[in-house]
Amino acid sequence: MATAMDHRRAPLLDAIRRYQADGVIPFSTPGHKRGAGIDREFGELVGSSFLSLDIPLGGGVDDTHFGGDTLAAAETLAAAAWGADRSFFLVNGSSAGNHAYLLATLRPGDEVVVARDIHKSLLVALILSGAVPVYVAPRLHPILDVGLGVDPDDIASALEHHPRAKLVALVSPSYCGVPSDIAAIAAVTRAHGVPLFVDEAWGPHFGFHPALPPSAMASGADGAVTSTHKVLGALTQSAILNVRGDLVDPRQVKTAVGMVQTTSPSVPILASIDACRRQMALAGTGLLERAAALAEDARRRLRAVPGVDVLGADRLGITSYDVTKLVIDVHGLGLTGFELEAILRARFHLQPEMSDLVGCICLVSIGDSAETIDRLVAAVATIGRERSGRSADQGQPLRSSGAAIAPGRQALSPREAFFAPAREVPLVDAVGCVSAELVIPYPPGIPVLAPGDIIDMDKVAYLREGAARGMYLSGPVDGRLETVRIVVED
Repeated sequence: MATAMDHRRAPLLDAIRRYQADGVIPFSTPGHKRGAGIDREFGELVGSSFLSLDIPLGGGVDDTHFGGDTLAAAETLAAAAWGADRSFFLVNGSSAGNHAYLLATLRPGDEVVVARDIHKSLLVALILSGAVPVYVAPRLHPILDVGLGVDPDDIASALEHHPRAKLVALVSPSYCGVPSDIAAIAAVTRAHGVPLFVDEAWGPHFGFHPALPPSAMASGADGAVTSTHKVLGALTQSAILNVRGDLVDPRQVKTAVGMVQTTSPSVPILASIDACRRQMALAGTGLLERAAALAEDARRRLRAVPGVDVLGADRLGITSYDVTKLVIDVHGLGLTGFELEAILRARFHLQPEMSDLVGCICLVSIGDSAETIDRLVAAVATIGRERSGRSADQGQPLRSSGAAIAPGRQALSPREAFFAPAREVPLVDAVGCVSAELVIPYPPGIPVLAPGDIIDMDKVAYLREGAARGMYLSGPVDGRLETVRIVVED
């Protein structure tokens, strides 16, 4: 995982301390001048200590010509920790890494084999790059409607039928914590001379504890983006793009990262990535040991509540799983996940990561404690007791990460459809038409409709039910989804 480097160092944190110790008077951005010009109420809320960290990268951490290249030093340490040849710090989340990697590797018209459970940002990267997706569906559990990862044989078949494909891109682990067999897929892509890119946004902790699935870098991926803010100790928007091997030029990746990111990156976010790397390299195994134990304790106790189930490797029939993910199904209580989230938030002051028609996902991280787990378990147990004896809904509604995201037929590439002339029609009249927009339950951010898809009845029915029962939809012009934009045919 790590080479022989001194992971006690934190170059960005050290540079901030030097700036503060020198008593520098800034005549540069940001305009609040280390908090002196900030709104009083906001300043009191976030504190003067934090505001004093909000200095520029160029002209603060380093001079305006980046003479010290402190960021590069921090990224070198991160590459060693995550097992990459090069790492790039991101301040716009994993989304920026998805955009950058695809822009660095693809050209308009290039074919790319893409898992259909991609995040919105990877779909946007297809629009930006002009690449043509060859969608591959993840396997689904026949009863639980949960993605079980992409089958390596399906990747091999896609590459055999599309020998001109320039990249394979997939998400692992899934939003529900299920990884694909990245090592087996990497063996397939390597045999075809095609780079493999993994959106590992939900796996920044992989590789730091043996109970967790192996990381994408350790499994042979050529590139992977991972969100240090999702389950580790870095600030919101922080992420890392890792690259390795010789199939993709890291200089092109660096150029693309510079294209998709702000030229005024937040130093507090960058420094939090640096500190997170140090924390994981020095103490990650112990911290994750505790988090995994808390999650397994919660899983066991929640499963004891009648009408409640929590997914795990045993339920899914798989051997590798992110044990820190609590996918809590409450269908047996006659509740949707939307309703459970509303109760947890309003009554118990607990906030899940996401909800859908089946249940909620709660994250257990290195920031949790026995007390936070006890509160969650007690709240769900109380809800379960109060609903005892009520009949559950019949049938199994679709998850927002299951069969609803299956690829349909494509008429156009995402870019062609997104920029094509379009008009709005009632959703119920859109069957058979070509979608001109993204329609994405958020979270998890997996497109049900992508630009270029031919809209079918199953997806219309799912979206209508979801919208009627509280699903938040990202992408469409009409957020209520009474109408949808379709491509105007010649």
